Amino acid sequence: MKSLREQAMTTSECRGNVFDIKRFATHDGKGIRTTLFLKGCPLRCVWCQNPEGLKKEPQVLYMENKCLHCGSCVQCAKHGGVTIKQQHVCLQREAQEDWERIVDACPTRAMQFDSRSYTVEEVMEELLKDEVFFQREGGITISGGEPFLQHEFLIEILKECKKKQLHTAIESSFYTNWEIIQQALPYLDQIYVDLKVFDSALHKSYTGVDNKQIKENIAFLLQSEKKDVVTIRTPLIPKLTATPDNIAAISTFISNCYSKVRYELLNYNPLAKAKYSYLDMEYCFDENPKLYTNEQMEQFYAIAQTHGIQQFIKE
Repeated sequence: MKSLREQAMTTSECRGNVFDIKRFATHDGKGIRTTLFLKGCPLRCVWCQNPEGLKKEPQVLYMENKCLHCGSCVQCAKHGGVTIKQQHVCLQREAQEDWERIVDACPTRAMQFDSRSYTVEEVMEELLKDEVFFQREGGITISGGEPFLQHEFLIEILKECKKKQLHTAIESSFYTNWEIIQQALPYLDQIYVDLKVFDSALHKSYTGVDNKQIKENIAFLLQSEKKDVVTIRTPLIPKLTATPDNIAAISTFISNCYSKVRYELLNYNPLAKAKYSYLDMEYCFDENPKLYTNEQMEQFYAIAQTHGIQQFIKE
């Protein structure tokens, strides 16, 4: 067993990469919340809403609409990391450059890092700035990326939150070992789990990983003492997850695990596409779909209800 001094050193030395801190959030748990986005994800969903959160390591964003085309970044790049081709700035992010120097040289912040490294203490200092807003059921939500990819950092933050008697929530794919989840459960008051695609082959095709572990973890969770604070979520991605067969299969599975399971259908988010250009990535849709109408959403709810869902979470 670690001594108190060793535990304190572990906490103070524990660092993690954070790509966003969203204040005054109202859709990531009860009340007014502050949501911490941890960087890195083992899934590669073709529709990912936060592509800047995929890689665990910090990387450079380039926002062309802010660029003066002054050439400062090119002058700082010594190994071909930044070049200009046909009047466009091009980045080779894998090049061994002094990226901090390049980012600092940009006068308009058209180039900036997508994240920064924090200690647990530094994160808590940021989170506690909003403590006054947590008095009415509010609190801290930890999202990603995939929070469990930085599980040591995650668990230390959760422990510190509970010392401050803060309500805690997590948003996760639960694509991790059950042993790691068990370490976090005592410090979680609210749990959101994404089950995106039920069919294993389709899940691997769309996300890059098999969903066997995710299903097993959901089954364990919905049979645990935490089952009443769990919400299963399915993001509705046109033609991919938003199909009658997929909603029916997920609904049957989770309602068989726990008849009173809470289920949330997340309407498609058309705003995510804009982020892809900052990272020179391609989005899964050439023509961005629209939000589903209320009538279309009701059709999805009807399918889920027919297949065993009794409790819906509707925002």
